[in-house]
Amino acid sequence: RSPGAGPAVPGALLQLPPVGPVLHARSRNYVSESDMYKLESVPLDFGDYHPLKPITVTESKTKKMSRKGSTSSTSSSSSSSMMDPLSSVLDGTDPLSLFAAAADPLTTTDGIRKKRDKDDSSAVGSDFEQWSSKRSEILSRYTTTEKLSIVSGTTTGGSAVSEKVRTRLEELDDLEEGSQKELLNLTQQDYMNRIEELNQSLKDAWSSDQKVKALKIVIQCSKLLSDTTVIQFYPSKFVLITDILDTFGKLVYERILSMCVDNRASLTDNFSPETVNDTAKETCLNWFFKIASIRELIPRFYVEAAILKCNKFLSKTGISECLPRLTSVIRGIGDPLVAVYARAYLCRVGMEVAPQLKESLNKNFFDFLLTFKQIHGDTVQNQLVVQCVEIPLYLTLYSPAIDWILQCIAYRAPEVLLTEMMERCKKLGNNALLLNSVMSAFRAEFIAARSMDFIGMIKECDESGFPKHLLFRSLGLNLALADPPENDHLQILNEAWKVITKLKNPQDYINCAEVWVEYTCRHFTKREVNTVLADVIKHMTPDRAFEDAYPQLQSIIQKVITYINDFSLLFSVEKFLPFLDMFQKESVRVEVCKCIMESFIKHQQEPTKDPVILNALLHICKTMHDSVNALTLEDEKRLLATLINGFIKMVSFGRDFEQQLSFYVEARSMFCNLEPVLVQLIHSVNQLAMETRKVMRGNHSRKTAAFVRACVAFCFITIPSLSSIFTRLNLYLHSGQVALANQCLSQADAFFKAAVSLVPEVPKMISVDGKMRPSDAFLLEFLCNLFSTLLVVPDHPEQGVLFLVRGLLNVIQDYTWEDNSDDKVRIYTNVLHLLSAMTQETYIYHVDKVDSNDTLYGGDSKFLAEISKLCETVIAQILDHLRTLGKEETLKRQSQLALYFFNTILAHGDLRNNKLNQLSVNLWNLAQKHGFADTKTMVKTLEYIKRRSKQPDMSHFTDLALRLPLQSRT
Repeated sequence: RSPGAGPAVPGALLQLPPVGPVLHARSRNYVSESDMYKLESVPLDFGDYHPLKPITVTESKTKKMSRKGSTSSTSSSSSSSMMDPLSSVLDGTDPLSLFAAAADPLTTTDGIRKKRDKDDSSAVGSDFEQWSSKRSEILSRYTTTEKLSIVSGTTTGGSAVSEKVRTRLEELDDLEEGSQKELLNLTQQDYMNRIEELNQSLKDAWSSDQKVKALKIVIQCSKLLSDTTVIQFYPSKFVLITDILDTFGKLVYERILSMCVDNRASLTDNFSPETVNDTAKETCLNWFFKIASIRELIPRFYVEAAILKCNKFLSKTGISECLPRLTSVIRGIGDPLVAVYARAYLCRVGMEVAPQLKESLNKNFFDFLLTFKQIHGDTVQNQLVVQCVEIPLYLTLYSPAIDWILQCIAYRAPEVLLTEMMERCKKLGNNALLLNSVMSAFRAEFIAARSMDFIGMIKECDESGFPKHLLFRSLGLNLALADPPENDHLQILNEAWKVITKLKNPQDYINCAEVWVEYTCRHFTKREVNTVLADVIKHMTPDRAFEDAYPQLQSIIQKVITYINDFSLLFSVEKFLPFLDMFQKESVRVEVCKCIMESFIKHQQEPTKDPVILNALLHICKTMHDSVNALTLEDEKRLLATLINGFIKMVSFGRDFEQQLSFYVEARSMFCNLEPVLVQLIHSVNQLAMETRKVMRGNHSRKTAAFVRACVAFCFITIPSLSSIFTRLNLYLHSGQVALANQCLSQADAFFKAAVSLVPEVPKMISVDGKMRPSDAFLLEFLCNLFSTLLVVPDHPEQGVLFLVRGLLNVIQDYTWEDNSDDKVRIYTNVLHLLSAMTQETYIYHVDKVDSNDTLYGGDSKFLAEISKLCETVIAQILDHLRTLGKEETLKRQSQLALYFFNTILAHGDLRNNKLNQLSVNLWNLAQKHGFADTKTMVKTLEYIKRRSKQPDMSHFTDLALRLPLQSRT
C-alpha cells in the first residue's frame, strides 16, 4: 500500500515555513515501560487488624528531651478504644450536637421550650395519631356555602384608662357585655380569615402585655362554639376556634413557666409544685380566678380546659381533680353536638397533659352514650328541619369528635375493652355511628379478628341514620392493615361485596370498592381481582361517572400493581387494560402510566420478551411520550424518559438479535420526541452489535456482517436527530469505535468524518444544568478522546495518508477560538502526542482483527516523512502562539504553555537531536523568564530529569539537566 496514494486532502492544511526543528519522536518499548512503572506488590499480613475495626489505644507515658535539654512528660489517651467519628454522629456526639449541649438552657426561654417539647413528645408514643393530622381533613370535609356571622369586640379610646381602675370581676363583665359588633353574611373563607385575624390579634395583644385584651379575644371566640346556626360547618368551626384556645393555653403556660426560670427543677415537665416560687403560683391562681368569673358555661369550660396544664404549678393532683369536674360540667351543655365536641376537646387536652388518666376519658364517652338519645329529641329534630339537614348528614357531623374520643380511649388499650365497647353498641341497638367510630378507633388486629362479628352487627344496624356501606368501608380499612381468620376470607368478601355492588350512587360505590380492592388483592387470585375490576367498570362507565372518581380509580390501580408484581400475570387479568381506558383525562392517564412503569422497573428482576408485556408497556410508554408538548417542563421530560429507558433496558430477545433490533427500530419511531430515549436506543444498538460480535466470534458469515451493518446504520441515521451537539459528537465517536471493533472500516470512517465535520458547529457557550458555560473544555475533552481513537484507525486506501488527522487539523485551524483561550495550543500539543505514537514501530494498543497503520506501512520512510511534516507544521503553530503571548498581560499564560510544551517534548521527543534539545532548553528558560513559573514544579521537573538520566540509554539527560538552570524570582 503506497503511503502517498489518494488525492490531496480538501482544504489543504495551513503551511508555514519551518521555524523550528522536526519533532524527533523517541522510540518506545511500551511493554518494558509498563513493567518499569508498575507498583510493587508487597504481601501484607493484617493479623487482627482491620481498617473498619476500632483502633485500640494503650496508655503509655514517655519522656523526651527538648532541644533545650528540658524533659517533658506526654501521655496518650487513657481510653481503651477510639470513637469512630462517623458512628459518633449516631449517638449525638457530633460537633453540632456538642455545641447545642454546651449552651446553657437557663439563659433563654427557647432552651426551656425545646427541653419541654422533648418531654411532651414522650408522653404518648409515635403510634398515637395526633390531632394535627386530622385538622386539614376536617376543614376540607365539613364545608358550607351558607353565610356565616361572627361577633367581635371593639375597644373605645377610654377603655384602656378604665381598665386600670376596675376590679377584675368588672373587667370580665365588660368583656362579656361591652361594646361588640356582629359581622354578618361572611363566606366560609371570610370566616376563616377573620378567625385567623383573631388568632394573630391574640398574639399581638399578648406580646404587647395586654393580657386582659387577650383573654377577651379568647372568651369571644369560645362563645362561637355555642352557635350551631350553620350546623354542617360546626366541625370546621371547632377546629378553627380550638386553634386559638391552644395558642392561649401555650402563652399562659410559657408566661408562668418563665417566672420559674430561676429554679432548675422547673425546666422539665416533671417538676414538683413545691419548687415553684410564690410569684408564679400567685399568677397561676390569678388566671384561674379570672376564668372562674366567666359567667357563661361554654367559654368558661373551654378557657379553663385550655390552661389545664397550668394546674401543675399548684399541686400534684390538680389535673386529676380538674378533669372529672370539667367532665361533669359538660353535662350542662344542652346541645348534643356542642357537648360531644366539648368532650373531644377535653380528651384532647387530657391526652396532652395526663395520658395516664384513662378513667376521665372513659367517663366522657359513657356520658355521651347516656345522652345519645337527645339526637332524636324534638329540639334537635326541629333545628334540623329549620336548616334543611337530613339525619344521615347530621350524624356524620359527630364522627370527628367520637372518633377522637374513642382513639384516646383505645390507645394501647387491651383487647377486652373492644369487647366491652361492642356490647355497649349492641345495647344501643347497634347504633351505626358508634359502631363506625369503634372500628375506626381500635387496633386493626382486634377488628380483623372479629370481622364476622362486626359484619353481623352491621347487618342489624338501622340504615336510615347511617349508611351501611360506610360501615363496610371502615371494616375494609381495617382489613387492609390486618388479616382476618383464614377460614373467613371468602365469606367476608361475599358479605361486603353483596352490599357494595347494590349501591346506586357511583361516588358511594367507588369509595367502598376502592377499599375492598386491596382486601381482594391481598387474599385472592387474579380471577377474583378480575371480577372486582369488571364490577367497577360496570358501575363507573354509565354517564361517564369515572370522570368524578379519578382519585379513587388511581388508588385502585396502585393497589393492584402493589400486590401483583408479576406483570405477565397482571396483563393477563382480562379487565386490567379496559380499566385503564377509563382514565380519559390526559394528565391523570399519564400519572397512572407513570405509576405502572415505576412498579415495573422496581419489581421486574429479569429481562423479558413476553409479547403480552411488551405490547401493553409499549402502549403505556407511548401514552407517556405523546403527552410531551412545548409546555412540558424539562424535569417532567427527564422523568418520562427515565421510565421509558428503564423499560427498554429490560427487553431482551436473547440471541434473536434481529428481533431485538426490530424492537429498537419500533421504539425509535414511537419515542422520537424524547432525546434521552433516542440516546439510550443508540447505546443499546451499539451494545447489541458488540454482543453479536462476541457470540459470532469466529463465524464471519455474510448474515452476521449484514446485521452489524444494520446496527451501524441505525446509529448513523439516528444521531443527527439529536439536538445536543456534544451528545452527537460523543455518539459519533462511540458508534465509530463499535463499527471499528466489528471490522466495519468504511462505516467507522463515516462516523469519524461526521464527527470531524461537526466540530465547526460547536457553539462558544452551551447550557449545562440550566446555566450557560463555555464549551472549550468540553471540546478539548472530546478531541483528546478522538485522538486516542484515531491512532488505531487505518488509512483509507483512496483518501491519502492520515486523511482523518489532516482533516481534523484543518477544522481546528479554522475554528474560531476565544482571544483569551489557549485551548487551541493545548489541542495541538495533544496532536503531537498522537503523531509521536504513530511513529512507533508497534502501537501501544490495537483493535482485534483490524490492521492499524503500524501494520499497513511497516515503518515506511515516506509514511514517517508525512508525520514529520505534520509535526513541523503543528510545532510552528505552537511557537507562533507563544510569540503572541509576549505582552505583559499574557506573560503568565506564556509561562504555563511553555512548560506544558516542554513536558510534551520531554515525554515524547528524542532529545539526542540537537535542535530538539535546544528547543526544550529555550522553552525551559521562557517558562522562567518573567518569574511566573512555580518554583516547586520546576524543581520537581528537574529532579525527574536527573532520575531519568540514570536509566539505560538516557545518559543524554545528564547534559540536558546541566543546561536547565533554576532562575530565582529575585
